[in-house]
Amino acid sequence: MNENEKTENHENHAEMTVGEILRNARTTGRRKREIPTVSKQLCIREEFLQALEDGNYNVIPETVYILGFARNYAMELGLDPDEIVSKLKREMGLVADECPDDDKSKADDDDDNNATDGDAWYKRAFDTSVKFIRRNWIWFVSGLGVLIIAAGVLTFFMLQGPDEVAPTVPAGAIEQPIDTGEPKYNVEVRERFGLDNVDTADVILQATQESWVQVKDARGNEVLGRSLVRGDIYYVPAGDGYTATFGNAGGVDVWVNGELAPKQGGDHERVSGISLSPDDLI
Repeated sequence: MNENEKTENHENHAEMTVGEILRNARTTGRRKREIPTVSKQLCIREEFLQALEDGNYNVIPETVYILGFARNYAMELGLDPDEIVSKLKREMGLVADECPDDDKSKADDDDDNNATDGDAWYKRAFDTSVKFIRRNWIWFVSGLGVLIIAAGVLTFFMLQGPDEVAPTVPAGAIEQPIDTGEPKYNVEVRERFGLDNVDTADVILQATQESWVQVKDARGNEVLGRSLVRGDIYYVPAGDGYTATFGNAGGVDVWVNGELAPKQGGDHERVSGISLSPDDLI
């Protein structure tokens, strides 16, 4: 796709809803597909995909699922997932439309130009200061917050008694790291899921790339179904019978009792029926 086509598509998307963009991408072009076909590929229920195209978001129970389904649907259809998710958030009222800074600056400049030469210098200085603070208020608030935190930390250490001072490491000794019981992940942890299982989990999943991950128990009940982005981890419940589907198998690390298990597939490869039993994984 050349630059002119990209620009034309972007302009067309600006006039369309998210549902219209998804439906148009699915039903036009060289890869026309039906919803049942895409549903099987993504492991997302047909009614949820239909709800996304119809803009009927009440069918999907949670906002995080709506955004996750839309992101994976967009990726499967060759659309820009960030553009789709951002547009969807605006449609759902999750973010407010931003007022361009240029318009605000222009309005402030017009106010400056309308000031009469007879205004007192101190009034003009006061107005200029107010406008400057209004434009940069976030920096003033952030600075105030830092000062408050610094003052609190300083007060805490000043109020500590001699017996409360942390012991120092003897000269020449090597301080041992604290054992947290967690594996030495290859990617910094971003967010944790399945915290109810943190004390009993023998298997931990971590996304090193964005991937759709679904985990089911022995009865076929879904215990996890969401997009994990880089750094997210999930603690798998203890016990046998749990299976998983990875939308991007090469982007998921599987840790078994603190050891990294072999990859379950390649990058951008969808793999289903993965046994999460520790013996099977190792």
